[in-house]
Amino acid sequence: MGPTNVALVKLFQADQKVRAAQERLDDASKNVRIQERRVAEAAQKHKAASAALMERQSASANLELDLKTREAHIERLRIQQQGAKNNKEYQAFLIEINTEKADKGKIEDQTLAAMDAVEELAAKHKETAAALAAETGKLDKLKVDIGGKLAALQAEIDSMKPARDAAAMGVAGRALDAFNRMAERYDGEALSALGKPDRRREQYNCSACNMDLVPDVYNKLHSRDELVFCPSCGRVLYIPDDLPPELAINAKPKRAEKKEEAAAQ
Repeated sequence: MGPTNVALVKLFQADQKVRAAQERLDDASKNVRIQERRVAEAAQKHKAASAALMERQSASANLELDLKTREAHIERLRIQQQGAKNNKEYQAFLIEINTEKADKGKIEDQTLAAMDAVEELAAKHKETAAALAAETGKLDKLKVDIGGKLAALQAEIDSMKPARDAAAMGVAGRALDAFNRMAERYDGEALSALGKPDRRREQYNCSACNMDLVPDVYNKLHSRDELVFCPSCGRVLYIPDDLPPELAINAKPKRAEKKEEAAAQ
């Protein structure tokens, strides 16, 4: 292969190493990410419980204030009733006091219901706080348990990136653009090795998608310095190390193949 394809293969191999290490890191940190989501969900539930409790406590406090205000008003009416100048005025105060008592009774019922709701929400708030603490504790323990492993994997990735970057610098602009485009499309699988399903025949395929290729593809890759793409998947083709010319272009004559087939029958 020409220098462009050789450089692409070096980049591909370096990129594959980085991606493989990144995949190991992602797998190792998967449980941490799952636990982080659980902590976030528990925190959201606790936040909602806190908001509901504060809202109900505020409503309950307003009802208690209203109740005290009405009680004070009733007491003032009683004092005024004692100083009534006649029976008509006395009865008027009595009607107003009874009305206030009826309203006060309704507020008392609402206050009791509010207190029950506050108690229920307080229990829910305590429950969500305990759940959040438990999930957070699991996350902290998990991070301690695999923290060293994650650090080692990240260090491995960091040590590989300079080689990958250096390999990328050795690829010309157009070829690098093609590599990046295919790498993004196929999750890093930008190149595909040339395959030779039958070593007796000069026939080739794309090892990634199994598309049959023209017989001249090997000669083109071997003798020219140009990009050759699979007509099916679009990946950049290259000659693998285990397919040297003596194995790739040593097809037997058809007459010899027919003799072998006749002998086998």
